[in-house]
Amino acid sequence: MRSAKSLVTVSLSLLACLSRNFALAIYMPLREYAGPNFFDAWDYFNFYDNTTWGNVTFVDRQTAMSNRLTYVNGAGNAIIKVDNTTFVQSAPLVYRNSVRITSKDTYGIGALIVIDVRHIPYGCSVWPSFWTLGTEKEWPGGGEIDIIEGINMMNHNQIALHTTPGCFQDRNPGQTGQTIESDCSTPQGCLVSENRPNSWGPAFAQAGGGVWALQIDVAGIFAWYWSRPDVPANIKTANSSSTMDTASWGLPSASYPATACNINQFFTPQQLVLLITLCGTWAGVPNIYASTCQTPTMSCIADNIIGPGSPTYDNAFWEISWIRTYLNNPSVPPPAASSIPTPAPPPVTTTVEKTSTVQPTPTEDPPFVSSALCNKCHDILEVCFVLFSSLIFLIT
Repeated sequence: MRSAKSLVTVSLSLLACLSRNFALAIYMPLREYAGPNFFDAWDYFNFYDNTTWGNVTFVDRQTAMSNRLTYVNGAGNAIIKVDNTTFVQSAPLVYRNSVRITSKDTYGIGALIVIDVRHIPYGCSVWPSFWTLGTEKEWPGGGEIDIIEGINMMNHNQIALHTTPGCFQDRNPGQTGQTIESDCSTPQGCLVSENRPNSWGPAFAQAGGGVWALQIDVAGIFAWYWSRPDVPANIKTANSSSTMDTASWGLPSASYPATACNINQFFTPQQLVLLITLCGTWAGVPNIYASTCQTPTMSCIADNIIGPGSPTYDNAFWEISWIRTYLNNPSVPPPAASSIPTPAPPPVTTTVEKTSTVQPTPTEDPPFVSSALCNKCHDILEVCFVLFSSLIFLIT
């Protein structure tokens, strides 16, 4: 008779093995965005918000630096913020200065992106995001991955993919977050709500921030979040030259296996984007605004953008320790960033509630599964077989 403890341990290991969809890999360091040179590898958008129609003007590098909308603080962390010093007068169209930056480099299949954040912009009217934008095709032809995004006084992060029709989140994807929508071509994308605590707003800042990781692989796209106390040891102890191993990270917050979305087909090389917009087609929609903000006139623009910037926008800033990127095949250099047309405006984002998900029936051909993915599956199944054999031995 084998011990019950051993039986339970092997059983849990078997279940974990069978539920794991993300790719196990050791990644080689590629680039670090950090310290005094953080902003050197980014382009400033320098235009009004013509994608989500926020009430901001995204300023150029010189304006951002001279007005301290982007700078590196005494702790060596990058600050990206909304103008909170200018009094904005009432007018038919009002805009407050802010920042949108896009990485010069692009990252495709085989990339791992890790970001250490100390503070996320928050407050009524505030809409920050850290996301990736596909190059080479007009949006959403090259895909979009929303890693960090939320509005107003929400209390949790949301992760999403945006694609052309035919890409879905598979059933039972193996994640800790809650699926809100599984069709990636809908206006809100295939959306996952973060269930881990302290992923947004004041609670995020009070916990000391946290870390996100994004894996883009032939096996799928996977995103993790850890509040500061829960950051894995290999991320805590890493430096810019360390390799990175995903094996100890556990289930991701959001999982998009390639079994229902051909990553090669729907995602071109991706540029990183950091921005803060205000109001616009999500944060400024009256019923959405009212769900978390109670202000004198219940107007996103009148009660926030117009008038003095402080204290309204005193918390509307990013503080980022570093962003590190990795490749699991260092012999293949990342493709160079190409000039791309201004993306078409995304559709209006609607409110979302935590509900159960009904998987739509795809109308496309059966999803593509590459030989590389099959090899990964074979390796995992071998481990599962060993665990299963051990389980049978313990039972008998």
